[in-house]
Amino acid sequence: MGDHGAAVLLALLGAACFAVASVLQHHEVRAGHPVEHPDRGRDADAGLAQRLLPARHLLGIMQRPRWLAGLGIAGLGAVVHAVALLLAPLRVVQPVGVLAVPLAVLIAAARTRRRPAAGVVVGTTTSIVGVVVFVATSAGSAASRTPARGATLVVVLGVLGVVVLLAAAGLTRSGTVRCVALATAGASAFGLVSALVRVLSQLVATDGLAWGDHRVLGTVGGLVAALAVGGWLVQQAYHAGSPEVVIACLTVVDPIVAVLVGALLLGEGAATPAATWTLLAAAAAAATAGVLTLAHHHPDAVRARALTREPALAHPRPRELTVTALRLLIGAETYPPDVNGAARFAGRLATGLAARGHEVHVVAPSPTGPPGVVEVDGVTVHRVSSTRYGPLEAMRVCTPWDAARETARIVREIDPDVVHTQGHLAVGRGVVHAARRSGRRIVATNHLMPENVVGYLPLPAVVRDAVGRWMWRDLGRVYGHAQVVTAPTPRAVELLTERAGIAAAVAVSNGIDTDRFRPRPHGLALEPTILFVGRLDPEKRVDELLRAVAALPSTVRCRVEVVGEGPRRTAWAALAADLGIADRVRFRGLVTDDELLECYARADLFCMPGVAELQSLVTLEAMAAGLPVVAADAMALPHLVRPGVNGRLYRPGDVTELSGHLADLLADPGLRHRHGRASRGIVAEHTVDATLGAYEAVYARALDREPVTADRSAFPGLPPAASPVASRLPQQRRRPVRWDDLEPEPTC
Repeated sequence: MGDHGAAVLLALLGAACFAVASVLQHHEVRAGHPVEHPDRGRDADAGLAQRLLPARHLLGIMQRPRWLAGLGIAGLGAVVHAVALLLAPLRVVQPVGVLAVPLAVLIAAARTRRRPAAGVVVGTTTSIVGVVVFVATSAGSAASRTPARGATLVVVLGVLGVVVLLAAAGLTRSGTVRCVALATAGASAFGLVSALVRVLSQLVATDGLAWGDHRVLGTVGGLVAALAVGGWLVQQAYHAGSPEVVIACLTVVDPIVAVLVGALLLGEGAATPAATWTLLAAAAAAATAGVLTLAHHHPDAVRARALTREPALAHPRPRELTVTALRLLIGAETYPPDVNGAARFAGRLATGLAARGHEVHVVAPSPTGPPGVVEVDGVTVHRVSSTRYGPLEAMRVCTPWDAARETARIVREIDPDVVHTQGHLAVGRGVVHAARRSGRRIVATNHLMPENVVGYLPLPAVVRDAVGRWMWRDLGRVYGHAQVVTAPTPRAVELLTERAGIAAAVAVSNGIDTDRFRPRPHGLALEPTILFVGRLDPEKRVDELLRAVAALPSTVRCRVEVVGEGPRRTAWAALAADLGIADRVRFRGLVTDDELLECYARADLFCMPGVAELQSLVTLEAMAAGLPVVAADAMALPHLVRPGVNGRLYRPGDVTELSGHLADLLADPGLRHRHGRASRGIVAEHTVDATLGAYEAVYARALDREPVTADRSAFPGLPPAASPVASRLPQQRRRPVRWDDLEPEPTC
């Protein structure tokens, strides 16, 4: 094959390494410290510190395995490129090296499943041709002398001054302009590194200077400083824009600066004819024009211009000029007909928003396996391929590869204004990453306690704990891409902060339709009924309720009705028989909505012994039905149950305390009536209309729009708009949105 053939192959491998490394490091920089919107950047009035990638975040990012992998791959690419230069001249190797630019463009196209725009192709091609001509023209020059004394310091300071000016100019702008300026500054520093390496070799080879000589030490110092500055600026450029634009700037600017510095310090090309210098200037101009064309036509820049112009200039879709509704996409890990709190909330949110005039699409696992699309209650439901997981027989799960592929296609076809994920697993992760790659706004709501999922895994307890902690961190990484993060209660928000590392989240109640529930007429029941509703999972601890009923005094009579299905039903039914109360306990299994309303209506007392409730919709429903509540003093239940007002709280696991609270309420009809009436008053703060209005305000904030009454003091947890410019959406709304809609739930 020969040395030249081997050099070409090595140079191609090096280019692939540089392209992959840029994508990996760009991903980690964005994931480690995401901007509020990758296309539009931050507010033009923001301070300098707000525009920089903070040092503590950069240090944290540099410890991430994927970033380190990118660094290692880039180092491998540099070594391979250096070996190629030993086998063939610069004019053979360097043109192959510039293929890193189209490779980065192809990787981006594969990730987004979209063909590169024509302008991107033209810009990439022009930059490659310009660099190839520039390198081929300048490669014949040789060093004619060593640098004059003091010249190296002057040139180093001059180039670093230009780098600082470019960086300062970039930090005063936003989006793609900032990315190009910072990448150009970093590439200029790297070009200085390339030239100083040649200077160093020339000093040692020609003058025979030792490594301890001050000229060598000064050159090494300048090289290290330029390398550090260039590396920092490149990470800032990744933070500001796309990897394709960054690597294009590096590929074009690095050799141009290296040639210019070489001409100043080493006299390279001193005898070059004027025509050759003219060709060099033309090639450099063509390469620069190619980079600017690539940056201008990159999808990030196109979206940024569309978002920041007036609607008439942005050529929006006709529906945006005449329709006031939002186009929303809700990603749900579970959705009706699944029976659980998260599924019920997602269904109620989707149908409620559709009833308010919004165009609502839902992405959720298929209940039967194959994908498909159905319309239910005005909501278009897109089903993703799914499979069953044994311990969770009532639910379907999606494989990550199916979810990623299908959600990306759905997001692309629907083109939503806001993506609202209800989870971070397969479907939620898919819609978040698809929205992030295409520059759409994201709202994330958490309903999950990872410990509940880990409990079903066949793993030792120590391993389950470690997996649970990892799931919390993973949730934080996925939700870190959202403009607004919500959870149903203040306690759920605290968990996001403590365990997932979410800096700011807001509490928005799941809400219920209180008008559907009617309190039972006050009267004397011969055998009061204790009601439990929920999935029969271990964390619900229905066994504590059964043991507490068995421990009641013989003078206190009651019946227990258990509504729901789950893996613990058989064991708990056997426990009731062992305790001798099987004749007083009825396991109803799954019931219809109408039957559930009847269960609430004939109950006298509601008990929720669960210890993993992020809000507990069934407790809200029981309160709406006018029932007193006895609940575990755990998680979010204290936000609903106020001891001595609408019920009692007991220490989880303390069956004696639970039995005493049940006995007090069962023996006193008047007390049950007073507590039930208080429950109705408390639940009035959790109406579904208030929840829908709150989420409309959240969507407005995610879209950088000021609500009609922007009283931020009413809810300080919600982040401010990223920029004051109008969004693509029309300014008229169907109803006013107030910050009062987002007032946190009262705590006990």
